[in-house]
Amino acid sequence: MILLISFVLIGAVILAAVLMSSQGGAYVEIRVDGKLYGSYSLSQNQTVDINGIGGQNRLIIENGRAYMQEADCPDKLCVKQGNISMKGQSIICLPHKVVAEIVADDGANENNSVDIIVK
Repeated sequence: MILLISFVLIGAVILAAVLMSSQGGAYVEIRVDGKLYGSYSLSQNQTVDINGIGGQNRLIIENGRAYMQEADCPDKLCVKQGNISMKGQSIICLPHKVVAEIVADDGANENNSVDIIVK
């Protein structure tokens, strides 16, 4: 019983640490075939129709979250990916080569920045 309580407490501490360290994003950047299609604020509710390679997608931005509402690709996996709102999260539609990614306040993707320099 004590072991079970210990595991639950450790899990709760880890979950709290992850939630406290995760940073909300400010924009969703949409790229089609690697090229910037547009950058949209998460603070403004809107619908974005995306002309992908060989098809169309519809991204909905509401209440600080973004999700793919529609896609005319065969598998519709991008629609099933759900809401994104935290920096670094993304929705990907492979058939249409569409990527929607949450980025930081400055609109720049921090994944491309230098993390550390070692001599």
